Amino acid sequence: MLAHYYVRPDTIDRIRTSWIAGAIERYVDWLTEHRYAPRNVFRRVPIVRDFGDFARARGATAWDQLPAHIEAFVETRVREHGGDNRVEYLRRKMADETRNAVAQMLRLVVPGFAERACPPEPFTGRVGAFFDYLRIERGLRDASVRLYRHYLAQFETYLRTIGIVELPALSPAVLGAFIAESSRRFGRTSMRSLCGVLRVFLRYLYRQRLVGKDLSATVESPRAYRLSTIPRSITWDEVRRMLEAVDRRTAVGKRDYAMLLLLVTYGLRGREVAALTLDDLDWKHDRLRIPERKAGHSTAYPLSPIVGAALVDYLQHGRPTAADDRRVFFRVLAPPVPLTTHGVSCRASHYLHRAGIGVPRPGSHTLRHTCVQRLVDAEFPFKVIGDYVGHRAPESTDIYTKVATEALRTVALGDGEAIL
Repeated sequence: MLAHYYVRPDTIDRIRTSWIAGAIERYVDWLTEHRYAPRNVFRRVPIVRDFGDFARARGATAWDQLPAHIEAFVETRVREHGGDNRVEYLRRKMADETRNAVAQMLRLVVPGFAERACPPEPFTGRVGAFFDYLRIERGLRDASVRLYRHYLAQFETYLRTIGIVELPALSPAVLGAFIAESSRRFGRTSMRSLCGVLRVFLRYLYRQRLVGKDLSATVESPRAYRLSTIPRSITWDEVRRMLEAVDRRTAVGKRDYAMLLLLVTYGLRGREVAALTLDDLDWKHDRLRIPERKAGHSTAYPLSPIVGAALVDYLQHGRPTAADDRRVFFRVLAPPVPLTTHGVSCRASHYLHRAGIGVPRPGSHTLRHTCVQRLVDAEFPFKVIGDYVGHRAPESTDIYTKVATEALRTVALGDGEAIL
């Protein structure tokens, strides 16, 4: 496969003289199989070849010894080749590109490398089966467990910074200091999530007798008032501007146009769009099925002709033909893997910015709020609206009463007798 990219025989010979030439060739085969552009192959092969020389100079004699040299190689390469990159994010980008190329190759040739590359769970070996408790007893989804892992990893780092190793040394003062320090980096919503995670964690520690006192009551969340905000929806004219900003001649545009229509037509969550599979599209009966919603149920929608046409256009002319996953939406750039929830939200945010639409925290939920606003303006009952968008409880729809403009106008212009 090297001959497919390199014309000069001496270039191929130079690569094959490396002591990890076999690993490099397997990596090139993998890049080709996953449809990486030739420019990416030309950029990555020198990196992994230099990595082999670097590891050999540091005493590596076998492929399974290579992972121990990754970080030192990244630091050395950035120092030697990134000297002109005075902007910090450019140096980080170079480090990420170097680390990614080496890690991709090692996943192919070093058994178990992917598992070793994953960061360990916070408090490993000290909290028993806490994360199993979250999944089994509390029934949390993987996404929720990842949120717990994210916040607890920061808590563990903080404890290590202040010199606390044993969990029995936790105290209200330590917890308060951590929350105060975290509040400088997180907003109100994130702080509420952090405090909730800490309370669950502390109750578990006490239940398992890992600490002598239940400290969960000492963790107070920031005060937040229900219905204190308004939905961040956009007008229907702005929806049209956003859709017109999509270049539907490209594979990316075909994919994104279909995703945006799903978000704004059915009020789907970004997670639900990312999880959509070919089996959820019932073309025979013109139905769209959304399984495993947040409330634990599934919903079947009539498939709108406009949405259906956009999906057909993407499936026929934009979706990777060699995809062995049943998911509908895939990355366009290599490797062609299913799009994530974050990816869906980022694409929605991209087109909102591109259309010049200003909205707080733009993303997939902006279009979900817009769908609900459209139904409120059409005077559908709130129970019907909640069922349509898959709300877990009727209270979740109450916030839209603040933007039920016509109903509020009636109250404002009336004589007040209806509310006495």
